[in-house]
Amino acid sequence: MSLTHPIGPTPSPTPSLAIWTDFGGVLTPPVDVTFNEFADRVGVPLWALKESMRLVGEKYGTDPMGPIDIPLIDEAAWSDELEDVLGGTFGVVADLQHFGDRWFAGRPANRAWAAHLNGFRARGAFVGLLSNLPPSWERHRRFMIDDSHFDGIVLSHAVGSRKPEPEIFELAAKRAGLEPHQCVLVDDLEKNVSGAIAAGWQAVHFHDADQAARQVSRLLDATAPVAV
Repeated sequence: MSLTHPIGPTPSPTPSLAIWTDFGGVLTPPVDVTFNEFADRVGVPLWALKESMRLVGEKYGTDPMGPIDIPLIDEAAWSDELEDVLGGTFGVVADLQHFGDRWFAGRPANRAWAAHLNGFRARGAFVGLLSNLPPSWERHRRFMIDDSHFDGIVLSHAVGSRKPEPEIFELAAKRAGLEPHQCVLVDDLEKNVSGAIAAGWQAVHFHDADQAARQVSRLLDATAPVAV
């Protein structure tokens, strides 16, 4: 379900904390859930799909999603290569064209997490989107949650860096106008959480909306001015 209305007021001119949320697996259902649904939809064994993605990523010297969210190739070429690996290595004949359309089909936004982000903005936090995302998937992302929900947006395909590389965290902190220690990444992948911490950020490993919100709220409480 799309979230097409702003989720909160503009933060104060000098926020004390920037909350940078991931997209896939945080503002969407868990990636493993979508993987299972997608594999069923295209009739490919899940293990073969994941291994083919790994092998194509390895060919380009990156991880399974790197080829398209850096990007090094476009989605159509990537889908062709996945089909070739599935057939040539695993004997699985598959049609993976229009991968993104089928990946996002029926995939709802995480409305609970979006509501928490609204609450963070209401408390004066800067709320941004920090995601490794292929350019061809931008329209799906905007359909689920559009740009008006965020004070800043940093996407891998647009900036030439991706999590967990330090450059993307440095850029996001500058976009927020804050120091690294004033930035918080909320992400479902441990490697990205570790990358943020290595870059001097705070981080919350996302498991579900309420758990992450409790942790972020504690960080906001710690930055709140003391009443006198």
